[in-house]
Amino acid sequence: MTKSAMIRPVTTSDLPRLRAMLQALSDEDGGTYQVACETTLTQALFAQAPLIFALMADQGMAFYYPDFSTHRGEPGVYLQDLYVTPQARGSGLGRALLAAVMHHQSWGARFMTLGVSPDNATATRFYTKTGFTPRGYAMMILEGTPLKDLA
Repeated sequence: MTKSAMIRPVTTSDLPRLRAMLQALSDEDGGTYQVACETTLTQALFAQAPLIFALMADQGMAFYYPDFSTHRGEPGVYLQDLYVTPQARGSGLGRALLAAVMHHQSWGARFMTLGVSPDNATATRFYTKTGFTPRGYAMMILEGTPLKDLA
């Protein structure tokens, strides 16, 4: 069986494993952010109009959602999370998950974007080897009190 044959859209029964992989990813990133609970993931993934999509493999997962570039005038995919267990790294599963994301998206994506921590040299090497290039933008977030003050 090929790597891509093992990758499939998530089901509700996958949520405990999916959340465990999200937690492992957070832990590897230093554990500085909270991971969504299964209830929140269920609402986002399985709503009538899903907010996010996810693919699952025995030893990895990918979360993604639609993106659109007003500069390019084209739809894309934003890769929110990609995780491959340490024992499966170097096996081709990460690349297979990226390919599966493009295969499973249904909006005609012409590009894929993602954010990667500048401290994560291993991930940066993987993405660079795969063909990703820097966009030249720093990602920023508005949340909490400043977001409430804006409203």
